[in-house]
Amino acid sequence: MVPRVWSLMRFLIKGSVAGGAVYLVYDQELLGPSDKSQAVLQKAEELPALPKFNFHVRDSWNSGIIKVMSALSAAPTKAGEYSREGWEYLKERIK
Repeated sequence: MVPRVWSLMRFLIKGSVAGGAVYLVYDQELLGPSDKSQAVLQKAEELPALPKFNFHVRDSWNSGIIKVMSALSAAPTKAGEYSREGWEYLKERIK
């Protein structure tokens, strides 16, 4: 069930992005006469440039990998602790 829902969500997201792009093209009349297309292009060139930021993807990737691996290495211990706590809880409730 989950793979079907995930597949449907991916399809809907991709369809929404494609639909938004088509709407934007028609709204800005990019497929119309060349003079209107050229005016829209000049308008787009007047927009401010993207801000520059100092962000290293490699650092974030490595920290994410480290967190995932530490969680995976601690998982058997935590599972044992949780199962012991669960058994204790059940023993107390049964008494």
